[in-house]
Amino acid sequence: MTCEPALSIDEYFANARPFERPVFDAVHAGIQHLDGLIVDPLGIGILLKNGPMFAELRAKTKWVAVGFSLGRKLENGRLSRKVVDYGHKYFHVINVADPEVIDDELIEWLIEAYHLAGGTLRSYRNDPEAAGDGMVPDDVDDLF
Repeated sequence: MTCEPALSIDEYFANARPFERPVFDAVHAGIQHLDGLIVDPLGIGILLKNGPMFAELRAKTKWVAVGFSLGRKLENGRLSRKVVDYGHKYFHVINVADPEVIDDELIEWLIEAYHLAGGTLRSYRNDPEAAGDGMVPDDVDDLF
């Protein structure tokens, strides 16, 4: 099953502000190697998915708000807004006006978010208890 984007990347950036494409390009360069990565440009922004959405790039007046979900709450001065918790995840936002802000630290957070969304976080972290199927919750016993 494939996900067809509402817009192509070129269509999305046709009317974008000049700072938007370089920020996207920097983010994409850091995560494009991830298997199953889906880039979904919509009128509201660009959603990044690994099955479920794990990050979003939303253009604002002077920057791109790069939002991502982690299974832990970051305490970091780079965060632009209060971290919002929902369920067992925390949504973080960093405002990016300059692609130089997209560094190894931010890319690692995005990669962690990708693995959390796809159910492969434990194996990504080399957790010895990682199950072979990331889609099965870790509190389910194999009784069948």
